[in-house]
Amino acid sequence: MQNIICNDICNLENNKIKFISTVWKRNEKKDEGGGEYRIFQNGIVFDKVGVNFSKVYGILPKQFQQNIPGAKKSLKFWASGVSIVMHMKNPLIPAMHFNTRYICTTHDWFGGGMDVTPSYKDEKEKKNFHYILKKMCDRHDKNYYYKYKKWCDKYFYLPHRKEARGIGGIFFDYKKNNFEKDFKFVRDLGITFQEIFNQIIKKKIKRKWTLKDKEMQYIKRGRYVEFNLLHDRGTKFGLQTGGNVEGILMSLPPLAKWK
Repeated sequence: MQNIICNDICNLENNKIKFISTVWKRNEKKDEGGGEYRIFQNGIVFDKVGVNFSKVYGILPKQFQQNIPGAKKSLKFWASGVSIVMHMKNPLIPAMHFNTRYICTTHDWFGGGMDVTPSYKDEKEKKNFHYILKKMCDRHDKNYYYKYKKWCDKYFYLPHRKEARGIGGIFFDYKKNNFEKDFKFVRDLGITFQEIFNQIIKKKIKRKWTLKDKEMQYIKRGRYVEFNLLHDRGTKFGLQTGGNVEGILMSLPPLAKWK
């Protein structure tokens, strides 16, 4: 998936860009896995985009014993995931985020989702985004969309601001039914994200914008920063389990503002 998404991004940038790729290890002294993060900045379409893959394993810090399923029996873990964040040059195009992960302790489960964070309201875009998501979810289970949309709305919320981060999407965690069934759902989610970001970008890429529009985008990005540093589970998990700091913080925009 990392390769597929990067290829699409290059095509959107007319194949005139090159990702900066960094391969990292969780522990330089012994084999505990690692990953690769790819970042590109200052293009025609994207101000910044990051596409991460990680596969790490070893022993969880003891503070995870109480809140990670299966960690009470053993602190051994294995985790793999893909994380994608897109911050756009054109402020009329929303920021977009996708994440999926598979974690094993004495339990194993999938987690992830996608959401969209626009600077300006676009009800037609919002309606179409959720229509595509519901259609995808319904292929797997008629209950998924409503359940995971509600979870997303609750998760991507800034309580100190009393406002949502964006227009939602779907979010799920601790998903364990049947491995093959769950993997097909997660795979379909990735394909659907690919469809959605290409559709949204191609529709709006030529729309004219002003400096006032850009200033509004910078303020909205500030909210994005607040959520990722204060509340995001993936950020906390990565930093507390020895993940690569630059790779984890690639989700932050290149420039943000506060009033």
